[in-house]
Amino acid sequence: MKIYGYKNTELTPEDIVPDELAEITLVASAQELRKIASFISSAADDMERENSNWDHRHLSDAEKSFEGSPHFVLYKPNSQN
Repeated sequence: MKIYGYKNTELTPEDIVPDELAEITLVASAQELRKIASFISSAADDMERENSNWDHRHLSDAEKSFEGSPHFVLYKPNSQN
């Protein structure tokens, strides 16, 4: 597993470059953590079921209450997209 992230700065899209992170901290309520855990579990099921068709999923697409939150994306290792 690898974790990537972007700084929350006023960069233009072409200037945003992902950095590999050593640690992440989620500041979230118990209810938010349960929603995130459910999203991750569902994405894992979809990844296994869809296999080569599965590329990535966005938390805010699956759970509209996260639309205003930082982007939380699950990405398949070795994905071609």
